Amino acid sequence: MSENFLDKAYGARDAASTRKLYDDWAASYEAEIAENGYATPRRCAEALAKFSDDPTLPILDFGCGTGLSGLALKLAGFTTIDGVDLSKDMLAQATDKDVYRSLNQIEAGAALSHKPGDYAAIAAIGVIGAGAAPISTFDTLMKGLTKGGFLVFSFNDHALEDKANEGRINEWTDCGAARLLFREHGDHLPGIDLKSNVYVIEKN
Repeated sequence: MSENFLDKAYGARDAASTRKLYDDWAASYEAEIAENGYATPRRCAEALAKFSDDPTLPILDFGCGTGLSGLALKLAGFTTIDGVDLSKDMLAQATDKDVYRSLNQIEAGAALSHKPGDYAAIAAIGVIGAGAAPISTFDTLMKGLTKGGFLVFSFNDHALEDKANEGRINEWTDCGAARLLFREHGDHLPGIDLKSNVYVIEKN
């Protein structure tokens, strides 16, 4: 019987342990989450498409994993997608999708390697929350956008339990640094009765 990684995914851990978890999970990741009806990538991609005037402009898929998020973006009409992730084994799976212009491994907490304006949008689908990236990542991603750039991302129900996560969105929008364009609660992994909020934010 194969190991069930979803049981472990939402526990607190450091960056090295997170990378090991996703390296170990890479071979069975898609089968396990498909079995549970993983819906958030499609929901995020379709939400971003509502606000994007030019689907040919580059998008950064931050925390791209095995490439399911990039595939969802492609199916929503986006044509120029770069991916980055902590896990080299997840990136190896993403390479086989033939979706990305480039794929690169990154270090946890490292500064983004691009300049604001290089990407029209950044996607962080299922990236921030319990057992994954900290909320400080949200600030990093917003700083990686130029005025008019979009961030599409999700918080699952575990992430929503920590009020600091949505609180960080409010810090950006309340002061006028960004504008919330879209927020919707819906399916994340219905097989384990887990939902998520999908958001699109525009940087002012």
